[in-house]
Amino acid sequence: MNKQPLLVIAAGGTGGHMFPAQALAEVMLRKGWRVKLSTDARGARYTGGFPHTVEIEQVSSATFARGGALAKLAVPFRILGGVLGAAMKMRKDRPDVVVGFGGYPTIPAMGAAWLLKLPRMIHEQNGVLGRVNQVFAKRVNVVACGTWPTALPDGIEGTPVGNPVRKSVMDRAGAGYIAPGDYPMSVLVIGGSQGARILSDVVPAAIAALPPEILDNLRVAHQARDEDFDRVSAFYAEAGISADVQPFFNDVPARMSEAQLVISRSGASSVADISIIGRPSILVPFAAAAGDHQTANARGLAEAGGAIVVPESLLTPDSLTEQITTILSNPQGASQMAQAALSAGKPDATEALVALVEQLANKDQ
Repeated sequence: MNKQPLLVIAAGGTGGHMFPAQALAEVMLRKGWRVKLSTDARGARYTGGFPHTVEIEQVSSATFARGGALAKLAVPFRILGGVLGAAMKMRKDRPDVVVGFGGYPTIPAMGAAWLLKLPRMIHEQNGVLGRVNQVFAKRVNVVACGTWPTALPDGIEGTPVGNPVRKSVMDRAGAGYIAPGDYPMSVLVIGGSQGARILSDVVPAAIAALPPEILDNLRVAHQARDEDFDRVSAFYAEAGISADVQPFFNDVPARMSEAQLVISRSGASSVADISIIGRPSILVPFAAAAGDHQTANARGLAEAGGAIVVPESLLTPDSLTEQITTILSNPQGASQMAQAALSAGKPDATEALVALVEQLANKDQ
């Protein structure tokens, strides 16, 4: 028999779910636990940063959101099959705790944990519960919340912990901020996996219209989706702007720590990274996000004075040029924003989540 306790982590296929899952996995491994990760093909793209000792199980994720009528009819059966398959695996190798981070791929593991009455919890990154976490909120021992306050169903109590960030982000926590000035400066543009197009539409034009004394010193790192890559690269090149355009940055923490300004969607993990490293930001909440949760995510940073929040409907090249200019031409104000962002961070979020996992494991003994 394996004496090491086992943690099963289930996470859907976006960075928002996968990055906090990775943070938890990193610490639990150091504490001598075995860790299994249950995700789908989309999530598997994010597993490169996970420690190699994490056992990755790829599940087929069934969602009602895609496919025709026949595909939708088959979804409940696929979900049931996934739950029963996960339950059989868990009976052979019984987890001490199962933690779900949201997204459809978490259904098999969380459903199986509920069936087998295993200690289980969910972690919700956003200020509004995702669809799958809504289903499981009443069927778990603990609802851990990354953004506080989180809108929860009646009768459900949440435990505020913050959003865990990966070790590569923690390694740069509070990295010294170089205020903007008459020397090389860097702007980081990150869009997240959903809704990055509007940043590709608006940001390059806004940057091209900056005053020459700022633009001459500026380097841009811009994350653009595959379908937007060519036009964004071409625009910066034609405007004579030094820009590194990529569909995905593997080194966001390093780029963020070097940046004078971050322009970003307000996905939960992006907001957490910005507040842990401590950088001024312009946040554009994704208007189509369920329950407008990205606006809720941005609130803490904005209220602290670390971020300017621009609703999508008001995002134009002219208004954005003005906001970028305000920050990059005001070294003292930019430094204050960096400090304010740090004050909104929750650097102990992973430890708080780890403590909840250990409490659940001890209750079951």
